[in-house]
Amino acid sequence: MSTEAETPEPVEKTTENHLPDMKEMRSVVLTGFGGLSKMRVMKRPEPTPQEGEVMIRVKSCGMNFYDLMVRQGAIDNPPKTPLVLGFECSGEVEAIGEGVTDFQVGNNVIGITNYGAWSELVTVPTKQCFHMPDGMSFDEAAALPISYTTAHILLYEIGNLKKGKSILVHSAGGAVGCAVAQLTKLLEDVTLFGTASAHKHEALKEKWQHLIDRYQQDYHQEVKKISPEGVDMVLDCLCGDDTNKGYSLLKPMGKYILFGSSNVVTGETRSFFSFAKAWWQVDKVNPLKLYDENKSIAGFMLQNLIFNQGRGDILQETMTELLKLYKEGKIKPDIDSVFAFEEIGEAMQKLHDRQNVGKVLISPLKEKQQPKEEEVEKPVESADVAESQPSPEKPPAEEGN
Repeated sequence: MSTEAETPEPVEKTTENHLPDMKEMRSVVLTGFGGLSKMRVMKRPEPTPQEGEVMIRVKSCGMNFYDLMVRQGAIDNPPKTPLVLGFECSGEVEAIGEGVTDFQVGNNVIGITNYGAWSELVTVPTKQCFHMPDGMSFDEAAALPISYTTAHILLYEIGNLKKGKSILVHSAGGAVGCAVAQLTKLLEDVTLFGTASAHKHEALKEKWQHLIDRYQQDYHQEVKKISPEGVDMVLDCLCGDDTNKGYSLLKPMGKYILFGSSNVVTGETRSFFSFAKAWWQVDKVNPLKLYDENKSIAGFMLQNLIFNQGRGDILQETMTELLKLYKEGKIKPDIDSVFAFEEIGEAMQKLHDRQNVGKVLISPLKEKQQPKEEEVEKPVESADVAESQPSPEKPPAEEGN
């Protein structure tokens, strides 16, 4: 049973490098690692595009499970706080920096950032900025880059997917899972096994041949019943003991690819027990075993590839292909819901509880939903009171999907 999402503190101003005459914007800021109370909508100085950058007036922002892990500090080398979260957004070019020739003010664009996307204004290097195709909505544009780029690279770069193959995908109802379901349709006769909670099966059944509720069924046994030899590829965003199960399901020449570790996120705040459990549950595989069994193990983390390993060229190539596929009508992002910046707690809680089918977005344009009449609304503290009295942590939420 999950905890109820907290309402973020009122919009407040940052004191860091703040000058009274500076133009300001709203941003969703992580003030420190921990629970939902660490997320606040704050006023910050507007940025200025530097050489080779564009400044985007943001219309919509993508949210990924990795954002929840960053909030908890449950990643290697976490960034310093406070910082603005978010890695993807869409909007309109409001200004351009020196030397920019590929974009003009007024262009509708998609931006990919190394943090900082959850703001009203964002500066993005042109190599991480892409023109939106005609007919694409801002919500679709914000839902596409991280999830679809990840799915495409998993399937076609690392997985080398070919017709007639079979794949097991965890979290079939998540944004990456939905992207995988669409991208595999580019080939003939690809068999999809997906794990998802039972209440999502109706929404997913048209795109997946086999759906399994891993909370109620042993998916390892269920896959073996249908395909005794196993599958050709396993795409795992869970880690822990699911790594061992996934590897054991591989056919000869099969590939297991880890692209997440959501099993370490079991509550609202970081759990060292969950982290240690997930790590210790993974069997240590000897390379000689891979050699003997003709199997492969790989890992993929998009943000590290782009921002820490210098492979922005792969991002550009993949996004070019994805936008082409969108224009041809072969892919269309599935959007679960759009929340206001001030509803960041509710948005993160929904993703944490795995209640989404498709992408969860936040938007600076959307207004916060007013509480229902029967609900009693707590009085909103002033920014001064909020800053002097830190919000209490909430008890951990139980794991959901």
